Parts: sequence; C-alpha cells; structure tokens
Amino acid sequence: MDARASLKEKAKQGTPWRLLALLMAMTAIGPATLNMMVPALPGLTTTLRTDAGTVQLTLSLFLLSLASAQLLLGPLSDRFGRRPVVLGGIAITVLASLAGLAATSIHALIAVRILQAIGAATGIVMSRAIIRDLFDRNRAAAMIGLVTTAMVIAPMVSPMIGGILDTTFGWQAIFLFITCFSAIVWVWAAATLPETRPEGFEHTPGVLAHDTRILLGNTKFLGYVLAAALGSGPFFTFLGAGPYIVVTMMGRASVEFGFWFALTSLGYMGGNFTVSRLSQRFGVDALILAGIGIEFAGAILTIVLIAIAPDGGPIIIFVPQAIIAFGNGLMLPNAIAAAVSIRPQAAGTASGITGFTQMAIGAAATQAASIMISHVATPMPMAWMLLAMAVASGLAFALLARR
Repeated sequence: MDARASLKEKAKQGTPWRLLALLMAMTAIGPATLNMMVPALPGLTTTLRTDAGTVQLTLSLFLLSLASAQLLLGPLSDRFGRRPVVLGGIAITVLASLAGLAATSIHALIAVRILQAIGAATGIVMSRAIIRDLFDRNRAAAMIGLVTTAMVIAPMVSPMIGGILDTTFGWQAIFLFITCFSAIVWVWAAATLPETRPEGFEHTPGVLAHDTRILLGNTKFLGYVLAAALGSGPFFTFLGAGPYIVVTMMGRASVEFGFWFALTSLGYMGGNFTVSRLSQRFGVDALILAGIGIEFAGAILTIVLIAIAPDGGPIIIFVPQAIIAFGNGLMLPNAIAAAVSIRPQAAGTASGITGFTQMAIGAAATQAASIMISHVATPMPMAWMLLAMAVASGLAFALLARR
C-alpha cells in the first residue's frame, strides 16, 4: 500500500491528528508572517530612513501578494501535485526571510515581503486542497474547521512575539524567527507529507483551463465562494472600524482593544470546534445556513445595543462581535468544503479561487469600514455594514448555492 492509500485508509478510521498538526503549521505561516512585523513598523521609518506610508506597503503589498498567489498555487498543485507545491512554496518563504536579514533599504524589504507572501500563501491553499483529497464533503468541513483555528491563533500570538523580538534584538530577529519556523515546517512536510492529489484524472494545462471555466460557470460554486467571502465580511469590517471606535470614539487604550479582541477570537474558535462535532451529523448546507443566521442575529444585536446604550463602552460591540465570530467560525469551514467539493479533481484551483475572493472582499471591507467610520461620531454605520454583509452572504447562499 503506497503512502497516499495508507493515509486515506487512516483518514477513514479516525482523525489523522499528525497530518492536521502539519496542515495547521503550514497554514499558520501566512498570518504569522503578516502580523509579526506589525510591532516593528514604526521603528522602520527611522531605521530605514523612510516615511510611514512607504513602510505600510510592507503590509498592504504582502496582503495583495498573499491573495493573488492563491490563484496561481491552486492550479499548479492540480497540475504538478500537492507535495512539490508545498515544498517549493515554503522554501520560497525560507529563502525570502533569509534575504530579509540582509535588507538595508525599504524597497528591498518590500520585495522580500512580497516573496514571503507568495510562499506563505502555500499553506492556506494546500491545506484545504489536501483535506478535500482525503475526506468527503461533510468530513472535510470538520477537518477544515480544526485547521483554520491556526488562522486565529497565529494573529493572536504573533504580534506579541514580534514585539518582544523587535524590542530585545531588533527587527531583523523577526525575519530570523520566520526563517527558522518556516524551515522546521519544510523539514516536517518533506519527511511526512505524501502526495494526495487524486489519481485517474488528466492534469494537462488544457484540462486545468477547462476545469477553471467549469468552476467559474458553476452557480453553486460561485454561491459557496461568495457566501464564504461575504460571510467573512463582518470580521474584516470590524477589523477596519473597531480600533478607531474603541481608541478614538470611546477613549480607551489600544491595549484594551487587544484584550477585548481576544473575545472575538474565542468566538471564532468556538464555531470551528462546533463544526468539527456537527458537520457530519447535519451536513454542510445546514451549518452554513445556521452560521449566517447567527451572524445576522449578532449584527442586529449590535444595532440594538448601540441604540439603547451608546455610552456602554466596548462591551456593546464586542459581545455581539463574539456572536458574529461564532457564526463565521460555523459557516466558513463548511462553505469552503462545499466549494472545493464541486469538482474534486480541481480542488487546488477551487481552493485558490475561494481564498483569493475571501481576501479580496475582506481587504475591501476593511478599507471601506476604516474610511467610513473616520467621518462619523457613532459606531452605528459599522453596525449597519455588519448587517449588510451578513444579508449579502445569505442572499448568495440562497440564490446561488441552494439552486
């Protein structure tokens, strides 16, 4: 029995925790590499003799590259296999992070960050495709729910690690840490990750182009992708507006925002955990609908609390946001699993399209919310935007995915 068949057999018998741990580590590279640099950004303006706007490009172009790379990595994994793309992508992150140690100008650092992002996108795309290779649709949702907890834990702890490294050793220590972490994951993947791409299908460029056209022309696929992306919109909306509301409008310290934000992360992780327990029992469609409904309820609660207790402090937005995050954690793994199951032989391509759409809409929501909230004196516009995103996700699911 080859490694692929052995892994599939183990997956049928129970949860392959060793594989899931590897996929979580692969997934964590992206958000960790993104967020670990945040505490060092103010100091870079002085160290590299530049301005804050140029330094900000190390984040914005990282996000753009992280999103765009997923459109390339997915089809490459369908063409050449999951394993070589995983090893090649993580290797790019390792080499780019090493190059970051030698960067002496902001332009060199921006180039390094773009390469880091291209490699870091590998774990996000490949973990979803690998899970779909091994599990049916409902079971895949449970496994994706477990793996995506890395997308929450990494942003929670990586800024703290980055701040300690920057303060103690300088910003170059952050790149050294990312190099070591990525190298460990690469060795781990090289030693244990088998090829999981389905056999028995052609994977020529012509076939991949045909699969892409079929996916983009499939109403159910587009419905699941848009439900996932728009359903993540409330989180990104809050990411853009929340800090301004808490720090500027409410006059609280930024560290207090960080403590309250942990409540949101716990809500999302709770949703993920629930998916791992209920997806096989109720099916992905039922849990997507439940997740969107919970997000809708959380958005309504936000509007109500702001209306009746405008001076209630952070609790009036963070408690509803925890509810919304729980619904997002319930909806998102199921929507992703459904999207990558439409055409299993093109799971990599489907994963790339899904990831790109989610990040593109998320970036737009973050930017729109931050601009909108800076011109008002109340959190209410953010609350209405949360509701609009939840409604849009529900419409995409009802009108497209459920047809």
